[in-house]
Parts: sequence; structure tokens; C-alpha cells
Amino acid sequence: MTPAARISAAIEVLDAIRAGVSAEQALTNWARRSRFAGSGDRAALRDHVFDVLRRWRSCAVSGGGETGRALMLGALRAQGIDPDTLFTGTGHAPAPLTAAERDGGAPPEGAAALDLPDWLWPRFQAALGAEAEVAAEALRHRAPVMLRVNPRRGTAADAIARLAAEGIVAEPCEIAMNALQVTGGERKIATSSAYLEGVVELQDGSSQAAMERLDVAPDARVLDYCAGGGGKTLALAARAEARWVAHDAAPERMKDLPARAARAGVAVRVMDHAALHAAAPFDLVLCDVPCSGSGTWRRTPEAKWRLTPERLRELTRLQTQILAEASRMVAPGGVLAYATCSVLNEENHDVISYFQCKHPEWNISGQEHWPISRQGDGFFLVQLCRVNG
Repeated sequence: MTPAARISAAIEVLDAIRAGVSAEQALTNWARRSRFAGSGDRAALRDHVFDVLRRWRSCAVSGGGETGRALMLGALRAQGIDPDTLFTGTGHAPAPLTAAERDGGAPPEGAAALDLPDWLWPRFQAALGAEAEVAAEALRHRAPVMLRVNPRRGTAADAIARLAAEGIVAEPCEIAMNALQVTGGERKIATSSAYLEGVVELQDGSSQAAMERLDVAPDARVLDYCAGGGGKTLALAARAEARWVAHDAAPERMKDLPARAARAGVAVRVMDHAALHAAAPFDLVLCDVPCSGSGTWRRTPEAKWRLTPERLRELTRLQTQILAEASRMVAPGGVLAYATCSVLNEENHDVISYFQCKHPEWNISGQEHWPISRQGDGFFLVQLCRVNG
């Protein structure tokens, strides 16, 4: 496919997303209809689409509208590319620009230039202060590709060498002790032997760092209460011997966890709600709660545009409920850990303050947040201990 044909394909996919189809499904649908497209074409199309998703608002302003065509027009202008060189109408290129399109659009300003909804920008400022604009700008760019080395399967040097043999370039980075940043060949990771044999796992750097802050005593009973795919359980289990239990309100999210745990060389028991309460108490209960994901919007840019004030209020109510439920399963002298991949006060400090107001017997024993950076997403972690055990 020519560069112009890829622009046409991106316009088609973006229009499907505007109509309510998820980005992943829209891309899959396009690929099924377009068997002629090679892997390079599909990768380029994905990049076009996700670049626009991260910058939807500024692209719409620059392009003069929210159709797929206008969004791609805005994206090209933001890159300093003359759209007339691609919108030629020849072959599979988009039709030539109209006079209105050529003269339309405007430089984005304010929250639009930062690609945030107007209602959300003040919340970024309240939470992040002088770093708010830096965080918003970071969300407009691609996330780093990060791996976690599994010390049960080898060293970082072993992992780097094995990855390099399969065309994947990775290097150690300081955010976490087992973290590697991939700088080349990232699309080969999922089929590499290092990944398939459990030597490395895909995991964000901030998430890795947060799990390193949690101390796990030998033979401790550890519950990952909102386990999802189980990545944080596996990160903890990679460096400690304990009894691992995973639970999620939506069990289908954990369907791959048994295979991932076997690959990583650890044993994790998956429990439903009834079994969980029978097995309590636990020495450590981790609540990586459902949240806005505002610290991860580089990876999931659609979520940035779906979040509303009403949805944020729903999430904070759920977070408060989960924390209260989980606190009842912590053993005397144990730790209750609360984590989000959000940068917003409403989901972080405010939830903890409300919980402590309702449950004054719990004190903060540790608290840390990680900014959106070149090695990690935004992440928040608080550890709570019950007063007098």
C-alpha cells in the first residue's frame, strides 16, 4: 500500500470508531476485508489510528471536524506534512481537498492543545500542579514498551541476549530492578521464545516498581483482590515464596492466569467470592482497583474520551466499596495495599481519606506515586496497617 492508501484506510477505520466500534475491533474488521494488506501496512495503519486517538481533540481542531477525513487532515498538519501531497485522488489516495478543507481548521488552544476534555484539565492541575501540562503532553505520545525479567527463569543479561537473538533490542532501566525497555523489534515479543518460556513478561515500569515496594514474608498468604490478568501477582511471586491467591469480580479476566503462572514457574490459586471468604484472612491484600486509567491513556487513548464526570463518580464509589470489603480480609498485623493507574486526586488521595474517615483504625504506612515518564505510566500506591494489629 502507498502512504496515501494507508491514509485512506485510516480514515475508514476512524469513521468506524466514531460510529461506536472499538479501535481494536475496527482495525480487525478492516484487516479481514483487506487481505491484500501486508504486516507493514497493518502496523502503519495502527500507528495512524492510535496517533489520532491520543490527539483526537487537537486533530479535530486542526482538521476542522471530527470525521475520519478531517482527523487525518489535522494529524498531517500537526506533523508538518502538506495534506495536498497525499489527498490527490489518484489510485487509492483520498479525494483532493476542497477549498473549504484547505482553508479550514485552526491552531488548537488550551485544553484542546493538550488533548484533554475541558472538564478534566482542572482536575489534572489540582492533582499534578506544575507537572500537569507535562503529564498531559506525555499522554499525547506513544508509551514505552517495557518488560519484566522473571528471575525464576534467568537474569537480565540472559533475557537481553535471548531477545537480541530474535531481533528484539532491550536494555536495563532504573525504574525497577527487573525492568527492561524495548527499543527495537517490539512487535516480535509475543512470539519470542523468551516470552513464551516465561523469561520475560510485558509489564509497565511503574507497575513493576510499585510491586517492589510491597514486602512479602516467606510463606505469607497473599491475595490479589482485583487480579485481572494477574500481572501484579506474577511480579510479586517472581521474587518471593508465598501462597498466592487471585480473585476478580469478573472471573473471565483471569482466564489466562493459570497458563501465565505455569509459564512463570509459580503456583497461583484462583478463587471465587465464596471460596475467598472461607480462605481469609490474608497477610497482604492488594487492591489494584478499577479506575479511569488516566495514567495509562497513552496505551488506551479511547478511555480518555469516554470518561465523564458521572463515570468518575461511579468509579470512586466502587473504589471505596472495594477497599472496605478488602479490609475485612486482612489478618492482624497484615497490610492492605491500594493501587490505581490514575493520576487524579479523586481516585487516589480522596478515596484513602474517605476510607480513613470511615475506618480510623487504619493508618498509612507507606505512600508513593509514579509520574507518567519515559519508563512508566502514572501509578499510585498506598499501604495501610490496622492500628494495634
